[in-house]
Amino acid sequence: MSGAGRALNRTKDWTRRAAERVRQQLGPDRVVRRRPCWGGITVAVLCYCLSLTPSLLPRAWWLQGLAAGVSAAVGYAVGAVLEQLARLLLRWAGARVRPRVRRVLWTALGLLGAAAVVTVTAWSVRWEGQVRRAVTLPPDIVWWQWAFVPVVAALVGTLLVLAARTVRLATRLAAHAFGAHLPRPVAYATGVALAVFVIVGIVQGFLLRGALDAIESAASLADQGTAEGVHQPGLSTLSGSPESAAPWDTLGAKGRDFVGTATPRAGIAAFTGRPARDPVRVYVGLRSAGTLDERAALAVRELERTGGFSRRILAVMGTTGTGWINDQGSKPLEYMWGGDTAQVAMQYSYLPSWVSALTEDEAADTGRALFDAVYAKWRTLPAGSRPRLLVYGESLGSFSMESALNGSLATLVAETGGALFVGPTYDNPLWKSVTAQRQPGSPEWRPVVGDGAHVRFAQVPADYGIPAAPWGEPRAVYLQNGSDPVVWWSPALAFHQPDWLDRPRARDVSPAMQWYPLLTFWQVACDLAGADSVPDGFGHRYGTLPTSAWAQITTPPDWTAADTARLSGLLESVHEPGLLD
Repeated sequence: MSGAGRALNRTKDWTRRAAERVRQQLGPDRVVRRRPCWGGITVAVLCYCLSLTPSLLPRAWWLQGLAAGVSAAVGYAVGAVLEQLARLLLRWAGARVRPRVRRVLWTALGLLGAAAVVTVTAWSVRWEGQVRRAVTLPPDIVWWQWAFVPVVAALVGTLLVLAARTVRLATRLAAHAFGAHLPRPVAYATGVALAVFVIVGIVQGFLLRGALDAIESAASLADQGTAEGVHQPGLSTLSGSPESAAPWDTLGAKGRDFVGTATPRAGIAAFTGRPARDPVRVYVGLRSAGTLDERAALAVRELERTGGFSRRILAVMGTTGTGWINDQGSKPLEYMWGGDTAQVAMQYSYLPSWVSALTEDEAADTGRALFDAVYAKWRTLPAGSRPRLLVYGESLGSFSMESALNGSLATLVAETGGALFVGPTYDNPLWKSVTAQRQPGSPEWRPVVGDGAHVRFAQVPADYGIPAAPWGEPRAVYLQNGSDPVVWWSPALAFHQPDWLDRPRARDVSPAMQWYPLLTFWQVACDLAGADSVPDGFGHRYGTLPTSAWAQITTPPDWTAADTARLSGLLESVHEPGLLD
């Protein structure tokens, strides 16, 4: 016999001996049932069906299958626990389920469960069409792809249940091992604690840490790159230029994008028909200085060097996770004010927003340090010659800027000349505060705050006129779509029905969408994956709406609604950031 054959035989013998030792140790008490439990499958089928009901955004078939599979696995766990409780109650009452009744229950479950899965999967095509219509997408979907939804769901659900049973097996093995030296309850508790410790250690120390390390490594490499067509600027009004104290190679990829795509003076003049200035854009990257305070101080020095404090508009910009600033938020100011603008931003991470959101403190601290440093210098200027101080942020950038204002509307009114927040997150402190204080009867997706003197919410330009009361100064605008999961996803969604699902609903939320405990939380979490895969004006895509918002906030001289429409048309091709930016 060859060496490979002898090694194979030894492996088989070792496996048989190990299995025999496990059987001897466990005895007749089975760890894994020979078949799934009736209660688990029943609730799993129910959760599968509910997971196909409408959510905020349309989904690809594979994403719907994944969501349904996870929902079914959770449902199986809940059903298994409920069945075990029912067994204990029946045993306590001295009753038992007869074999014939069991057979009837299993037969009914098989027939009704299969019928429910087929019927709801087929019906969900219609629900999906309703969601697609709500975001102006064609309602038709590829039916044969949707037929794979239950297949993917079954595969995902089975794998999750098997993983859970493996954990249960490991727990019981540990409990039996400790049982030789400890009382049975203590041994079992020790086995559970050991299993939890090992699982958490593996997930956090190996899987999660390894995944984050891989993401961080990839993001760090991407941050050192430069997009095609972006070159080091020669203008002294831009960071990264030869005169700049923030070297070009320290700005990060998104910082180089920001300063390298500043609107040229000639382009502004061609649009306005009047002479224009070269806009000021200041950006400080993570590698531009060693500490947060040093980076904030460098940003102020850059504003001084470039003449930013002598411009008519000075905007402090919050960035997304990778340091991105949406051109849809920055370019309109430069066109509206003839280039007589300065914009300043600081990088706090090079990780994607969905990862950076796990460490919100970095965004908050950076926003606060930057704004405080700029504001401190701005206050020293003569009141009659100060630029108008604005703040802007999109998504996690809006969280950064709200934190800079201590989440206070009074601070915003006292210290700024206006603010634009696009697609705020559920954790934005000011957003939460003003939304909670909305007028009774005004919907959460478009709240009316006080008499609308300072803060207004919009999904379309017509919303700026709600309420009809006069709009004072300074003005703050929140742009938030009714179908934006970035705005509406929150941990509270797991156990509390949200107000944004009350009637009337936003125009882009399907009337068939319902709230279910835990399931809706998971559905909206899955919607995050497709938040940027819809047309402008839906999901997390706001298109050129910031143009009309800035026109309302800053009221440029001699600016008309026709100018806003013309500028929006010019900027339609500008790329919006995604959740991975």
